[in-house]
Amino acid sequence: MSVSEADPNLDIARVKRRPRSAVTSGRKLFVEGDPNSAWSRRYSDLVNHHVQDISCGLGRNVLSEAQLSLIRRASAIECELERLDALLSVGEEINLDEYGRATSHLRRLFEVLGVERKPRDVSLTLNQIQAEHDAMVQS
Repeated sequence: MSVSEADPNLDIARVKRRPRSAVTSGRKLFVEGDPNSAWSRRYSDLVNHHVQDISCGLGRNVLSEAQLSLIRRASAIECELERLDALLSVGEEINLDEYGRATSHLRRLFEVLGVERKPRDVSLTLNQIQAEHDAMVQS
């Protein structure tokens, strides 16, 4: 039995169609605010990159809500640090104590999230070396 059959006077427009908020489901970046500002676009990029790093490329579905929350906080701190870096680059004075604290908070968030530097294998196989050689000879 549908909702409208149970109560024909019920206003269908008022029926909640989505069980989760737009921010939770990823349809919106923020509850309020401008999702098209330069800060917001950078924030979104950082969130997506950190999700990919931490999920090993599997996406946000394999991360807990707590991990996603920490990623969002880390991304916001990172955006603010980049903003302060820009001010420094043009000779503006900033509060270096706040800058250092924010940097420490960011490092600790990454530690909690388990982000670590993993060197990539840059060694070439014999087949890759041969393919590169053949491509050079043909051109």
